[in-house]
Amino acid sequence: MKGTLEKIAGMLGYDLRTMPWHKLRFETIQAIQTKLSEEGLAPSTVNKALAAIRGTLKAAWRLDLITGDEYAKAHDVRLVAGSRLPAGRCLSPEEIITLFSTTQKDATPCGVRDVAILALGYAAGLRRAEIASLDLDQITEEGEYIVVKIIGKGNKQRIVYLNNGGLIALKEYLKVRGEEPGALFYAGRKGGKLIEGQRMTDQGMYGVILRRAKAAGIENVSPHDLRRSFVSNLLELGVDLVSTSQLCGHSNVQTTARYDRRTEETKKRASKVLRIPVSAAVVNL
Repeated sequence: MKGTLEKIAGMLGYDLRTMPWHKLRFETIQAIQTKLSEEGLAPSTVNKALAAIRGTLKAAWRLDLITGDEYAKAHDVRLVAGSRLPAGRCLSPEEIITLFSTTQKDATPCGVRDVAILALGYAAGLRRAEIASLDLDQITEEGEYIVVKIIGKGNKQRIVYLNNGGLIALKEYLKVRGEEPGALFYAGRKGGKLIEGQRMTDQGMYGVILRRAKAAGIENVSPHDLRRSFVSNLLELGVDLVSTSQLCGHSNVQTTARYDRRTEETKKRASKVLRIPVSAAVVNL
């Protein structure tokens, strides 16, 4: 939202701090909407800009900088209809295997750490910021599972479970990390050694995932694609949407549905389910 507001301020000849947000009126907001639409931006991007403006004007109204009538008129700019195909993709099973097997070839402490990071991104569907914020005391072992307690977006807490390869990856990393309290994932230095006690940043997680994907020869991938793959593959394997949504930490199943990036092959298989009673006709010429 900050970036969106910076763009809007720039369009009007200001920056984020100097922009007189409380002076925005219906005509100007309508012009902003038209300009953004003419730039070819997706409807959701244009509507995000309108939402940012509305939120800012609501704060101005609460501070008595504009009247209720002025706020209502400014709020009356219509959202843009339409949609675009969603961004991001689902990694194929072959890409997942290659990503993990290539990363596992790095036997340094950082290599072991990165396998665990990838496991939490894919096998548990965690956002990179959630992985970076984890502390050791949020990890417990219960029988055949490792239980991870997450505090995600919106300060919402949830529990995810790791089994099979994900459990092995995290256990191997914990052997390397040690039992010191604090950040779960330590930053690294040259040579693949960990810097004990120094938490990895959100941006550090971003770099790890991109670097490991590049090393595996996987192109056109973003860190969030691990989460998209988590959702898509659970749905492909028959896990219901509600359960998948709970594992993701989404309050609304519609949000989870937008993460579904199942392949075109899945759609082709679905098209064969319904049988249409039409046969090829014999035409006498």
